[in-house]
Amino acid sequence: MAVQRIVIKSDQQVELMRKAGRLSAQARTYGGSLVRPGITTKELDHAMHDFIIKHGGYPSFLHLYGFPGTACISVNDEVIHGIPGKRRLEEGDIVSIDVGACVGFKGIDPKTKLPFGGFHGDCAGTFPVGQIDQEAQRLIDVTEQSFWEGIKFAFLGKRISDISRGVQTYVESNGFSIVREYVGHGVGASMHEAPEVPNYVMTRRLGGDPRLLKNMTIAVEPMVNAGTAHIRQLPDGWTVRTSDGKYAAHYENTILITDGEPEVLTQCGD
Repeated sequence: MAVQRIVIKSDQQVELMRKAGRLSAQARTYGGSLVRPGITTKELDHAMHDFIIKHGGYPSFLHLYGFPGTACISVNDEVIHGIPGKRRLEEGDIVSIDVGACVGFKGIDPKTKLPFGGFHGDCAGTFPVGQIDQEAQRLIDVTEQSFWEGIKFAFLGKRISDISRGVQTYVESNGFSIVREYVGHGVGASMHEAPEVPNYVMTRRLGGDPRLLKNMTIAVEPMVNAGTAHIRQLPDGWTVRTSDGKYAAHYENTILITDGEPEVLTQCGD
């Protein structure tokens, strides 16, 4: 199997990545602001779709690999890739919103229905629905903080595994589990680029353990389970759940490797 090449962005491409990241973050924040008991996941999805289009972007996930929504919306024991639908959120639920936006694109391919010639942002967050119990809130908080613990090592000359170790150490020290089967990734002209960014330290990995270079753009996205790390794929071909039915949380940002501190591209004051 060929190892995919890591794409280093030009300064002009970095500017487009900043715009894509900001719009992605705004969509995440907007979606999170609408989370409440009684709203359906499809209503959330439509709102984020319209928001991204209104602001000149295109939803990065829509039609990607055949996915039918603007955002992956995953509730409670759903880890990732939840398909928006008729499910109504209930008091005490937690809901993960994973969303991306493409900007600077030249058009939409009529065959694939995907944008081309643009750049993508990618981010996720987990939100409480009304009042939630303390352990669910702790899961959300630890998942988000594990991202920040990971990017403490996102400096020139460090390796991908240094980020992975930072995430894993923090999550496991808090008694939670890291999902193994899904990982972070490079982001740019394609939503998924090299390198893979695991949330745990892999003993052996295809493509080795790359060093971080200036103008690399990567998505770091801890996926954390309250119980076992084991997961199961639902028959819809998309939705991934915890195998023990316990809650899961997801947090993600796209970051830029710089000469100094890493720059979080998917921020908008949230």
